[in-house]
Amino acid sequence: MKITVKLIGPLIYEAGFSEKAITLPGSVTAGALVARIKIDKKRPTIITRNGASVELSDILEDGDRVVISHIYSGG
Repeated sequence: MKITVKLIGPLIYEAGFSEKAITLPGSVTAGALVARIKIDKKRPTIITRNGASVELSDILEDGDRVVISHIYSGG
């Protein structure tokens, strides 16, 4: 299974890439993908799949585009 992963902001420096295709041996959850990328879990993140927000327990599918970013606020 192949998934495209895009990271936003400081996550790029933590993981060492901005965007790349990742080949996985089978189906995985969004949470397992985050663990595989090894980003810092101290700050909360938002994960989207093909433009829609997903939960850590959601199963990803072949061809998905996953974007991961820290949650920001301000004004």
